[in-house]
Amino acid sequence: MPHPSKRVSGITAQGKDGWEVHFAAMQRKLAGEEILMLSIGDHDFDTPEGTVEAAVDAVRSGYHHYIQLPGLPRLRSALAKLSTEATGIDTLEQEVIVTQGGQGALFAACQATLDAGDHAIIVSPYYATYPGTIRAASASFTEIAAEAERDFEPDPDKIASAIQPETRMILINSPNNPTGAVYSRKTLEAISELCIEHDLWLVSDEVYWTINTPGSHLSPRSLPGMKERTLVINSLSKSHGMTGWRVGWLTGPSEMIRALISLNLVSSYGLADFVSRAAAIAVEEKHGVSQIAERYAKRRRVFLDEIAGLNGIVQRGVDGGMYVMLDISAIEPDCEAFAWGLLNDENVAIMPGTSFGASAEGHVRISMCQDDEILREAALRLRRYILQRSAGTVAAE
Repeated sequence: MPHPSKRVSGITAQGKDGWEVHFAAMQRKLAGEEILMLSIGDHDFDTPEGTVEAAVDAVRSGYHHYIQLPGLPRLRSALAKLSTEATGIDTLEQEVIVTQGGQGALFAACQATLDAGDHAIIVSPYYATYPGTIRAASASFTEIAAEAERDFEPDPDKIASAIQPETRMILINSPNNPTGAVYSRKTLEAISELCIEHDLWLVSDEVYWTINTPGSHLSPRSLPGMKERTLVINSLSKSHGMTGWRVGWLTGPSEMIRALISLNLVSSYGLADFVSRAAAIAVEEKHGVSQIAERYAKRRRVFLDEIAGLNGIVQRGVDGGMYVMLDISAIEPDCEAFAWGLLNDENVAIMPGTSFGASAEGHVRISMCQDDEILREAALRLRRYILQRSAGTVAAE
């Protein structure tokens, strides 16, 4: 066959991507093994009933047709109000475009800010699709490590040193996946100052803004001089329990949003009508939002209580998100080897930190997307695995 384009061929880097443990665990679970799946960030519960009923009603009412490219007006209006709440600054309907999930918003943001040959800066640890989405815009990037010793909060000086003449965008994520880190006002102000000084776009992934310590989230869009240069990625997947519904949105200057309507024209051609109507009701009625946030806060407490006092383990990133990050380097410096060992010896699937960037070496990410009893059982198996490894190391010496 003829060769595929370099743009498509280059989206995924060659070699391992760090997700091999998860895929192996899924295969074993599908084959009938009783694997505790703590490797993926998908809710173990259904979408709230009010949202489901709204979708059923919309389907039965004949809402099966094309809708406006930037999104159903009712949904855009609801998301504009939600963005005002999320970012702390008034947002108009014209400053919002609806996308196919948060990933669609990330794709739109990268396509909107980067041309072929441009340069971006991303903070590691990062959500796994960041590098590929930037490559899909035919741009390059520099990965800035947020050190574990700083609780995975980036050093603005390191970001400043990575800025090149070709740099057009900085991409950050707070509350962070995978670490749970919530960036401080001081850090966000310093990054914002860099964007203003060098005339850069700031793309801020805030998908986990509702799942964090109350009052801790700050959107850089609300800082002085940043509304006109910030694009905020958001989604109903985590906050409203709608992962499979694929409803996301991008908030930004109205001029940029108008330009992105053309991207929807040649990519998604808009969302499904009945999904959009159900999403609007979910946002207007706040279906599941407080309950989901409370559930994950409780699950983090349950899991962390169960592993408290475990020698050699340091807890990281417990401020936000649906995950717990553990520093296991004192037990096993190779986090991938640790994850494989836990899967093979105890039937527990977790993610090695290097799946999310080199700065998470020596760490593992554990998803809280299981009920309390499964988390307690997983903690028990983790404790047993670590104690057995520690005993083996002492015996070998």
